[in-house]
Amino acid sequence: MPRPHYIAAIDQGTTSSRCIVFDQAGNIVTVAQREHRQIFPKPGWVEHDAAEIWQAVQTVMAEATEGLDIAALGITNQRETTVLWDRETGRPVCPAIVWQDTRTDALTRTLAEHEGLFKERAGLPLTTYFSGPKIRWLLDAYELRERAERGEVLFGTMDSWLLWNLTGRHLTDVTNASRTMLMNIHTLSWDDDLLAALGVPRAMLPEIRPSAEVYGHTAAGVPVASALGDQQAALFGQTCFEPGETKSTYGSGSFLLMNTGQEPVVSRHGLLTTVGYQIGDGPATYALEGAIAVTGSLVQWLRDNLGLISSAAEIETLAKSVDDNGGCYFVPAFSGLFAPHWRSDARGVIAGLTGFVTKGHIARAVLEATAWQTREVVDAMNADSGLDLTTLRADGGMTADNLLMQTLADVLAVPVIRPMVAETTALGAAYAAGLATGYWPDLDSLRANWHKASEWRPEIDDQVRAREYRNWKKAVARTLDWVEQ
Repeated sequence: MPRPHYIAAIDQGTTSSRCIVFDQAGNIVTVAQREHRQIFPKPGWVEHDAAEIWQAVQTVMAEATEGLDIAALGITNQRETTVLWDRETGRPVCPAIVWQDTRTDALTRTLAEHEGLFKERAGLPLTTYFSGPKIRWLLDAYELRERAERGEVLFGTMDSWLLWNLTGRHLTDVTNASRTMLMNIHTLSWDDDLLAALGVPRAMLPEIRPSAEVYGHTAAGVPVASALGDQQAALFGQTCFEPGETKSTYGSGSFLLMNTGQEPVVSRHGLLTTVGYQIGDGPATYALEGAIAVTGSLVQWLRDNLGLISSAAEIETLAKSVDDNGGCYFVPAFSGLFAPHWRSDARGVIAGLTGFVTKGHIARAVLEATAWQTREVVDAMNADSGLDLTTLRADGGMTADNLLMQTLADVLAVPVIRPMVAETTALGAAYAAGLATGYWPDLDSLRANWHKASEWRPEIDDQVRAREYRNWKKAVARTLDWVEQ
């Protein structure tokens, strides 16, 4: 019987679900994509319909894999987004709360006495970002606690929701579990003290497994063989297998991850300690992460809410219609500020407006917002790791914007490199599934697939960079203390 030729990856993201099929060289064979609704019931609240997302995933899987021989299926997903469903019916019992949502702000403040515990055991600051407070809020708001304690209502991040629907098993992987505030990053298991602090019943939690192993099979008999949170999947897809190797993914939000090896590094500069990946029974690899809430979704906002552009790709053309930002700075603190600030009281501002500013200047300020937020995270990462970033491996949908890539190089003062396959999130899930099933033999074979497509080098002088960074920081200061506690 001939060997199956391809690996498929489900990339379940914040704004859409995709299925991408890869060949042995790591090249894209087919892609299918479906957007899903972003539901905003109140300011600061963001919800998804998990049933709608599962329907979209089924559709894109069927489209992308039609007529192809699939050896294994991997999953990568938007992290922290919290789904509760009925064990018996398999249907969601409430809306899914998205990672950007800030409704748990008051709840997280009541947990302040446990801040040291969360930092030491979970590697995470006490913020609205993570799944644990979202679970607690849903249990209380929808009166689900007793059912959850009996194991009738189940919790999962999107990987668990998809694994449940694909294989019938209630599982998660170490990378997604490390984003809940409920897993001890040292033992890689649910922690009773963390569960007690957040009031989350153990009976509703999935079993924690490695990121690459065969979890089960689809109805068509395809092995489902990997699950990684999207940013960890991108780290894997960029083949950042050695300590110090760093990537940044530019999607709805943006996320820098640095491989720190087999020991977790606790950040002192506003970064997250997270699990990078775990292959089978091997040791976990850890990472430092800088999470930025709003980058690509700011372009989407400019398109959908303001109508300044009709497609995301137009942002580059509009921004190129002017030579600079015209003195305008846009800090998109729509859900507060994430790394390295962690200020849920912040809200977005456009600063420096004068009568001179046009929509072209605003478009350029939108792109520069991604670059300056990246700079803040890189500064923190350099301080935590004791290393200086020498190059940035960039991936994700926004890397198609050449002006943004040049702006990143200018702002960071280091070369920015885009790989041949920019969809490294899905590629990482495919690589992990292929390793688990023997489609690829080892990490070296994956590294051999990585090829540089483009490189941008800094073009502005140090004085301009320093002045613009000062102005950016002034704009950031004006976002703070907006929401009165």
